Amino acid sequence: FRTSPLGTREVPGVPYTLRVLQEGYSRPHPDGTLRADGTVTLVAGGPVTALVDTGGPWGQRRLLGHLAELGVSPRDVTHVVCTHGHSDHVGNVNLFPEATLVMGYDVCHGDGCYVPNGLAKGWPYVLDPGHLEVVATPGHTLGHVSLVVKATSLGTVVVAGDLFEAEEDEEQWRALSEDPEKQERSRRRVVAMADVIVPGHGPPFRVFRERGDGAVSWGDEEEEDATTTGDGSKGLG
Repeated sequence: FRTSPLGTREVPGVPYTLRVLQEGYSRPHPDGTLRADGTVTLVAGGPVTALVDTGGPWGQRRLLGHLAELGVSPRDVTHVVCTHGHSDHVGNVNLFPEATLVMGYDVCHGDGCYVPNGLAKGWPYVLDPGHLEVVATPGHTLGHVSLVVKATSLGTVVVAGDLFEAEEDEEQWRALSEDPEKQERSRRRVVAMADVIVPGHGPPFRVFRERGDGAVSWGDEEEEDATTTGDGSKGLG
């Protein structure tokens, strides 16, 4: 496969349009410090309005400003999907107390009500059937997840958090990984099914597969076709 920069922060679709509100970055300094913030992505247009990652707490006003520019208030956000628990990805979760929160493999809504799901077993957690699902993509952290957005104008978009640091991250991602072998497998599976990838610390990029490379279904080896619906029940994908 090969990749190329997407060149835009927006991918339209019916019903869902994806907008990158903030491009993440990661800049090492000679003194050993690292200045970084995570990508923040809004997926809206259908019955679900999902925010994927929330950036660091230092960017609270900026995030609210980006949402306001689109006419979106924190109460309009139905789901917040945090790909993993690092501070530059979860710093503003408290702005969305009414949203269903997917934090790694935990799913909760309301006043701390945790609901069953199969993410830890490799089953997708479906937000809107046929359009939006959260999938387990372990490696960077063991409970890392990504959001899959289907049927956009460019095909399938995967908002991948730090599964991919950036488009050209081969010199970076292993050093930051809790389990490089698992992350390598997760990366391969995402590349096999994504037309666009939104990484955690860089602009979105397109994926072009060689002819004959098909998309893969999601699930573990034992229950390849199992999925979990938004209410936690098990279904077939």
